[in-house]
Amino acid sequence: MKFILDVVLLLPLLVLFSLESLVKLFIPKKKKSVSGEIVLITGAGHGIGRQTAYEFAKLKSKLVLWDINKVKADVGDVSILINNAGVVYTSDLFATQDPQIEKTFEVNVLAHFWTTKAFLPAMMENNHGHIVTVASAAGHTVVPFLLAYCSSKFAAVGFHRALTDELAALERTGVKTTCLCPNFINTGFIKNPSTSLGPTLEPEEVVNKLMNGILTEEKMIFVPSSIRLLTLVERIFPERFLMLLKQKVNIKFDAVIGYKAKKQ
Repeated sequence: MKFILDVVLLLPLLVLFSLESLVKLFIPKKKKSVSGEIVLITGAGHGIGRQTAYEFAKLKSKLVLWDINKVKADVGDVSILINNAGVVYTSDLFATQDPQIEKTFEVNVLAHFWTTKAFLPAMMENNHGHIVTVASAAGHTVVPFLLAYCSSKFAAVGFHRALTDELAALERTGVKTTCLCPNFINTGFIKNPSTSLGPTLEPEEVVNKLMNGILTEEKMIFVPSSIRLLTLVERIFPERFLMLLKQKVNIKFDAVIGYKAKKQ
């Protein structure tokens, strides 16, 4: 009963904060300076990582692209970490080999733990830094024939959200967090993708959104922004309606199917 009363007492704040968020939509966010910051980007040789490196270079950041050995000795304490490296296998559960499943989790989420544990202590000591998790729209909504990928990206989104709350609990509010969740990107990893949500994204478009989100310290970035609405719909609408909605979204790509139905 006390919990319900506490929630009711929070309702005026809900109204206030909702109005505050609405007002902020019409006020340009101030961008922070990253000149001189040491930025480490994993997976920097291709796609999002490569384009992100170009954008940070324009802003006169110091870039580390990527070798964990001797990084601190060579350049100092990393203050912005971009956990970008990722792998994807487009196949059903039966066609996805066990080593591929293991690699998907090792690269897409476990690596986030190891890099963050390596560089977060200095950020926390200075109460200054930024941890960026490159996840996916597939970290919020599932897609057939991306079982391992979706599972790993759900874990990556969970990593970001839990880390954000943990930093707040430890009163390290100067260490910021951002999570990027884009739709299909034209990087060649997924063959012939299509969806009614819009055309396949170009890396430059996604990185522009990412850079703006980092510089304005945005917590969660969806590209396109309609993905945010889709994730909300999945939480409140009935299952049968969601099945029809997914048919309308009509996600397609080339995939290997290992399951064979038994002959009647």
